[in-house]
Amino acid sequence: MAGTSKEAIKLLTVFGTIGLTMASSVFIGFGMGYFLDHKIFDGKTSPWLTFIFLGFGIFAGFKNLYQMSKRKDL
Repeated sequence: MAGTSKEAIKLLTVFGTIGLTMASSVFIGFGMGYFLDHKIFDGKTSPWLTFIFLGFGIFAGFKNLYQMSKRKDL
C-alpha cells in the first residue's frame, strides 16, 4: 500500500510540473511581448510583438514538454 501511494504522489508531481511549465512559459512569453509593445515602443508595434513572443512561449512550453517526455527516470 505504501508503495502505491508513493507512486501516485510521484505521478501527481510530474503532471503538476508539466502543467505549470506549460502555463508559465506561455504567460511569460505573452507578458514580455505585451511589455515590449506597450511600455517600450508605446503601442507602435502592437500587437505584433505580443504575438511573436506568445509564439516563443508556446514553443518553449512544448520544448519543455518534449524534454520531460524523454527523461528516463519517470
